[in-house]
Amino acid sequence: MKKWLILLAAVFLVSCGGDQRPRLFVYNVGEYMDTSVLEEFEEEYGVRVIYETFDSNETAYQKLKAGTTAYDVVFPSDYMIEKMIKEDMLEKLDFSLIPNFENLLPEFTYLEYDPKNLYSVPYFWGTVGIVYDTRLVNGSVDSWSALWDERYEKEIFMYDSQRDSLMVALKLLGYSLNTHKTEELEAAKSLLIKQSPFVIAYITDVVISNMIAGNAGLAVVYSGDAAYIMDENESMEYVIPKEGSNLWVDAMVIPKMSNNKELAHAFIDFILRPEIGLANTEYVMYSTPNALVLEELEGEGWTENDAFNPDLSKFPNLEMFKDPGEFVAEYDRIWIEILAGAK
Repeated sequence: MKKWLILLAAVFLVSCGGDQRPRLFVYNVGEYMDTSVLEEFEEEYGVRVIYETFDSNETAYQKLKAGTTAYDVVFPSDYMIEKMIKEDMLEKLDFSLIPNFENLLPEFTYLEYDPKNLYSVPYFWGTVGIVYDTRLVNGSVDSWSALWDERYEKEIFMYDSQRDSLMVALKLLGYSLNTHKTEELEAAKSLLIKQSPFVIAYITDVVISNMIAGNAGLAVVYSGDAAYIMDENESMEYVIPKEGSNLWVDAMVIPKMSNNKELAHAFIDFILRPEIGLANTEYVMYSTPNALVLEELEGEGWTENDAFNPDLSKFPNLEMFKDPGEFVAEYDRIWIEILAGAK
């Protein structure tokens, strides 16, 4: 028995590379961090970062609920943070361990999904809008109605996301993107089904390469993706439609299941350092809430770009998504019917 235990221990050490460092489990959206900064954190703190990615807030929520992995730092969006707070899934933060919190712009703290700012630290923020090819689109675009323009038949990509696509129709109809009225969702459904002949496809991240290649005239995109598309293709422009849109914030939180909460705080503070924030911002090209990073970017064309750093005072009709609670069943039903009707 003793020999078998020694052999098993040897196999374990080999499989782990003999790495006995403390481990920090980080769960983030794919392609949402310059992973070279993880190596810097590992070296500075003498730890090993286990970095995993997810494709949607809902995927992350389900995995956290299942409890199969004790993640230490997770990067969900505003409405999902609200949901997790309601369900007592998040640890209250000790801000004495996050001194770099003071680097954040005050307008991105104490937000409605975490009104007392007890559970979350903003990471990136942005909007949803239309990126369009000026070679294929006649004139400038300022309204979601461009996505229903018959001139652009089979020239449109929609975003394959329930809340985002419904938001487009709801805003065009003059409704809140957080509606709890079934009749308003039904109207949005009808509008999206009516649009379907003009749509090439509902897609997600591949919209970036498609728009860079000029494979469509217009696409619904997140602002950071638009910034990257425009950087790669000078014919592209981005607009936040006049009817309004989604203003979103992704943030860092510590789940209650975390086994290494002190190190998790250190990691959050590390991400807020100006040099680390700059590396991540230049990599993902999304809007940063870090004031010191913005100072570094001044004069480089970033801060004057509505896709990267819009003046929010010019866009009064922006809303953040909220957790729909039990009404999510209506959103789910409507979305299934849209996808079926759009075929």
